[in-house]
Amino acid sequence: MKIHQEELADVDRYLQNNAHWTLEAHRPHFDRYLRPIKQYVKVDPSTKMLEVGTGTGWFPTLCSMDGLQCRGLEISPQLIEYARKTAAEYGIEPDIHLGNLEDFDIGECEYDVIVCSNVFEHVEYWRTGVAKIFRALKPGGAMYFESTNKFSFQSGEYDGFPLYGWLPDRMRYNLRTAVHGPDIMKLGIDFHQFTHGMLRKEFKKAGFSRIYDRVEIAAEEAVSSELRRLAVRWSRKSPVIKALALTFAEATRFICIR
Repeated sequence: MKIHQEELADVDRYLQNNAHWTLEAHRPHFDRYLRPIKQYVKVDPSTKMLEVGTGTGWFPTLCSMDGLQCRGLEISPQLIEYARKTAAEYGIEPDIHLGNLEDFDIGECEYDVIVCSNVFEHVEYWRTGVAKIFRALKPGGAMYFESTNKFSFQSGEYDGFPLYGWLPDRMRYNLRTAVHGPDIMKLGIDFHQFTHGMLRKEFKKAGFSRIYDRVEIAAEEAVSSELRRLAVRWSRKSPVIKALALTFAEATRFICIR
């Protein structure tokens, strides 16, 4: 993906859809990221974190508010401008850099934690991105990964279209271009719909020593409904139920340890 300096219609649409979210409204999402990470890595003011794909910038901004270090990498100048403007209202200047993960130098053995939430579906050469994140983590460091799940019945990428992720790539691209215009192919298209099995295989190939899926990292007390809590318990007891749960879950989710 290229960096586009001009305003893009799909970024405008994204900002309009997220304009109602306040920083404090994002606090539950913030906690949902950090809760599983803290099972494997100490998170305190000395922890060096990177978020790939900062969007509106709420995660690095909340990190700053809590005295935590978090650098950001974002491909959209529009989103960086929005993030800085929002953070400035709280007296914060977020450390967000303009760049594409595929090209930007994120270093080697730099970070204790790298957060990649709802971004890798948009990384055209995603395997290159996984390898770079592995190298950028310190030994024992953790990647929080969350993205699309191909066989989910509803997709966050286009939640008005049931079984959207099941469509072949070219059909998805054509659909989104017809609905949202050609800018979607410059920034915003989901190049990929993943499965847990596909990702686990790639994470292992990249060199991660421990790979935990969404069932393994789920904290039952934090699960939003009794039905979901039961699904977690059953999945932990039965490989067959776990395979079904991961196949049709609304998203892929992992903690991977270098």
